[in-house]
Amino acid sequence: MTSPSFAMRLALTFTLLLVARQLDAEDARVARLIQAAGDADEDSARLELLRELKALPDLDDALRADVARMEAFVNRWINSRQLFQWFHREIRDTQDYDFGIARQSPVYPLSHLYRARMLIWTANEYGNILGYHDTRREFFDRAVAELQAAAKAFPRNGIVQMYLGKPIPPKTQYAPVDNAPQWAIHQRAALQRLADIVYWWIDNRLQEDGQYGGGWDDDCEMWRHWTSVMIAFEDPRITKAQAIFSRALLGQGYMKDGYTTRTYDVEHTAEPSSDTITPMMHLAPEDPEWTRRARRLAELMETRWTGRNERGFLQFRSTYFNVEGPDDDPLRACDTPYHVRAMEPALILWLRTGDKDLGRLFAAWMDTWVDATARAERGKPPGILPAAVRWPSGEPAGPGEQWWDPRHHGEPTLYEWPSAAGKMTDALLLTYHMTGDEKYLAPLRSMAEARLQWLTRRANDAPTAGSREWCGSKLGFLAATLVKYRLLTGGNEFDELLDREYGSLASATIDPDDPKVARSLRSTALALAINFPGRTSEVRWTDRVFAFARLFGDDMLFPEAVPACNRRPGLNYLFATATGDRGQFLVFPLSAVRWLTLPRDIAALVTHRAPDRFSAELFHFGEHARPMGAVLYLLKPGEYTLRLADASGNPLAPPSAVTIAGPRTHIEFTLPPRVLCKLDVAPSS
Repeated sequence: MTSPSFAMRLALTFTLLLVARQLDAEDARVARLIQAAGDADEDSARLELLRELKALPDLDDALRADVARMEAFVNRWINSRQLFQWFHREIRDTQDYDFGIARQSPVYPLSHLYRARMLIWTANEYGNILGYHDTRREFFDRAVAELQAAAKAFPRNGIVQMYLGKPIPPKTQYAPVDNAPQWAIHQRAALQRLADIVYWWIDNRLQEDGQYGGGWDDDCEMWRHWTSVMIAFEDPRITKAQAIFSRALLGQGYMKDGYTTRTYDVEHTAEPSSDTITPMMHLAPEDPEWTRRARRLAELMETRWTGRNERGFLQFRSTYFNVEGPDDDPLRACDTPYHVRAMEPALILWLRTGDKDLGRLFAAWMDTWVDATARAERGKPPGILPAAVRWPSGEPAGPGEQWWDPRHHGEPTLYEWPSAAGKMTDALLLTYHMTGDEKYLAPLRSMAEARLQWLTRRANDAPTAGSREWCGSKLGFLAATLVKYRLLTGGNEFDELLDREYGSLASATIDPDDPKVARSLRSTALALAINFPGRTSEVRWTDRVFAFARLFGDDMLFPEAVPACNRRPGLNYLFATATGDRGQFLVFPLSAVRWLTLPRDIAALVTHRAPDRFSAELFHFGEHARPMGAVLYLLKPGEYTLRLADASGNPLAPPSAVTIAGPRTHIEFTLPPRVLCKLDVAPSS
């Protein structure tokens, strides 16, 4: 056999080099696609790149299979109707997720992007169940290691950098507007950025059946953070979405009789009804559907859930109950402050209608808590609201050894004092407001005294758990109720405490020139400006939409806080400035106004609210006149005059007569563009 000629050998060598270059080019293309997929901030872009990679004709079969597995995972991450239900148990049990991809695979580094996020959101949701500090720390440390591996492989991925503490700036900036006061600039930005978050959820997560993907019991909680744009203003898009969701949840089989058929603790059984009926009572107050549903809760309370204890007082018979009645486990036989949660819609109905049957029922229930608060029993100091009232004995404690740790529930801290005591103090104040009986103020007065004593005499040593001093140290929530008392009565009884603890909102009047107002609104606007994905596309548990910033607090994702990302919006403050309400919104709403206009290109600051006068400053950032209206809630009946003037007091429209005949009065006016306007509704002379 003759040897190949030189020409043949040269041709063979050239062919082999060409094939090698083609293989190198193909490998380089694969590497580029994987790199681009990892560097992509949007999961949808990553999915398209993986599909392009999988479609390469000469891709190795094993690699193609790995790409297909990762593509299926990313597709599920984006498009599954369930945001977390398909992975959280595996993550909780193993701190890992099996992608079915070997570590040596070129696409394995992509798994770091998702494993880190699954670990973070699982720990953020279940931190109290995982074993508190030690186990939560393991989850977060593992997540950070995964993030660091992802950052090394994909250094241009902005989402990874966000989790590592580098904030994502806003896509939208608002141009300065001449004549706009600082408070208005910052409130407008906060309102619009909050609205953008709400719109994102409606546009991207609201499903045909009404769910948002986090499960009904978590989805229903989202509205609590939306109130500044949903309740303070009128946005038909948001109202429609809430109505769709509320009716869809209440239309589920287990809700058909007005409350859940599932038996578990009241904090959770209350959510599907209270978090659907309560918002609609604000959005559609004249629709009898929601009045009927609220009244049904009071009927269930009276006929199935409560009874007279051995001391003769009306109380809930168990922490666990469903629409049929209470659980019969004696360890769960307690009434708690969280039971107010179940009655929120009916309490609001009582506030609006003055219904005598509702008043009789709720006053009898509050009598129980007035009595239990006054008692010194089971180690509880007199004058301190208990963590639970035992059924049927009426003792101000649960089955646990300590009065402040009732132990009627498997989750170890949810019902520990003070738990939801702020809801109960709001309910007591509401009962005083409706009945005029000062006995319902007694718990507020005794606890205010304990709080003030703690603030003025606090010692260096930690007080003994359960003692009066210990209670005083934990009564910071009380000011949110006491400020409502000041609004209702104008009384100065709690001024010293409120001045210490409630800052610029301790009064019924807000000075728009007070720099604290602008600073507070600016802080909220800045917090809402960064890390938009952390409140939208990254969220896996819908009851944690506004929990992203807390990941960057002390001993959370990192052992030390990351100030650049640990900015938390003051949504209660934002709501208070726009409506004139104070404290918490859910149990005892005291909004003075609802603005009948979209929460965009507008700023509205309630500067004074009283039974006989309403004042506000408004600034419209648009370029054309803005016709709008408002609903006034709190003015007493009579004849009033509406005046709209500029900052110098020059009239912007002729004065108009307003007749206040009931709790809801509509007014209409037109704002000129880019002029600070002062709206005043005062008694006619």
